[in-house]
Amino acid sequence: MSEGDEAARRRSIANEFRKKLLHYKELDSRIRTGTLHGGISLSTYTILSFLFYQIIAIFLHLQLAVSVVMPSSNCYALDNSSRLVDFTDWIGHVFEYEGKDADLVVRFCKDVESRSQAGYVDFGRYATFHHFVAGLGPVDFVQGFYNGDLINCEYTFDKMGRTAKVNIICGNCSNRACKGELGCICNVTYDKTMCRVLVELAIPCVKHGSRVFKGFTVGFHPRSWEVVYNGMTQLGFEKPHHEFSFGTEQTHVSLYLTAVSALSGLVRKPVLKVYPDKGLEARLSGSAASGSAPTTLSPTILNIDWRCEIARSTPYEINISIPVEDYDPIEFTLTKLCDYKQGREGEATRGWAMFGVLCCIFIVLLSIFCCGGFIYKTRIEHQHGLDALPGMTILSACLEAVSGPQGYRLGEDVSANFINQASWERASGSAQGTQKTVERRYGSI
Repeated sequence: MSEGDEAARRRSIANEFRKKLLHYKELDSRIRTGTLHGGISLSTYTILSFLFYQIIAIFLHLQLAVSVVMPSSNCYALDNSSRLVDFTDWIGHVFEYEGKDADLVVRFCKDVESRSQAGYVDFGRYATFHHFVAGLGPVDFVQGFYNGDLINCEYTFDKMGRTAKVNIICGNCSNRACKGELGCICNVTYDKTMCRVLVELAIPCVKHGSRVFKGFTVGFHPRSWEVVYNGMTQLGFEKPHHEFSFGTEQTHVSLYLTAVSALSGLVRKPVLKVYPDKGLEARLSGSAASGSAPTTLSPTILNIDWRCEIARSTPYEINISIPVEDYDPIEFTLTKLCDYKQGREGEATRGWAMFGVLCCIFIVLLSIFCCGGFIYKTRIEHQHGLDALPGMTILSACLEAVSGPQGYRLGEDVSANFINQASWERASGSAQGTQKTVERRYGSI
């Protein structure tokens, strides 16, 4: 089953659940108003309704969170209404056509070749999705096959060798040539040089999927599209993947959005949902979050700021949906690891700011205390100079304790320092008594 069929199936089931939900709401209203009498007690019905609502909530979370995901192969196309058509199941399917000179074989999304007794002639191989586009008129899709054999075709079609063009018609051939259920080749036309072949192929119509907003990209750089390319979510971001998770230390990520200028006005503001809803604080900012229209020349920025509040062994899921008018929304999923709890941004700065404010208050109070003490000692205690400063008594006591019992002596003759050692020793004994009565220690201010 293709992605389009799966998405349509999920939408139909979701619609059925919505109808059931409306029915239960109506029954609940009738019970509350007393207009329903079916032998069901109010408590029993309340329990059943609660269980049913829980089942619906789980279902909607699992089923409705479906994004337009890039198909797993390059065998897909967008029709004329920009709806995704996935032909992955048709890859390699063989269609044969019996011709006059040789039988032509088309291997769907692989190659085209002509088979005869002389051997095989390659008319090109299918390479990328750029060669699978919507058609015009009765032709629904067109496949291009290039780089075939070079014999006698070395300089044709931009030196690509033999090429093939397959016009795909959803349904049956105009001449009703197809008899099987898997389609057939209606007609084959060669050019004169046998370097190019035109094939008309009819196959059953594949159910079309979601409508894709072509030209819309989301990437981690202004000119990249790792997340969304051409309106489709890339593999790795369509659902949670542990290997694509962002680390705990990465507190924000920036995404760049671009769109075709003619359709950029259809893009609406993104919506963010986190699962589980508690444990991770996440918010959107930037020009894309404010609703600015993205273009290819001026991409808009979508900043995702997240902070881990509760550590968790499994990553958190961040689902981002970007509504687009008349198109299916662009949806992708990011995962965030939370190995430890993170503090709020700016808490450390606020702590240092508080410390600075407290230091300023302490300095002001200390200055007021010193000025008040100085005025008090000057006016009341009649002290002057350094003695009037608060705390000088304690400071002088500390200096006296450090300087020792002798302290620093004042009033000595400085010239005594230049007397020879012998006279100093003789005079020390006789002058000691006199110094005790005359000297004054510096220990006390």
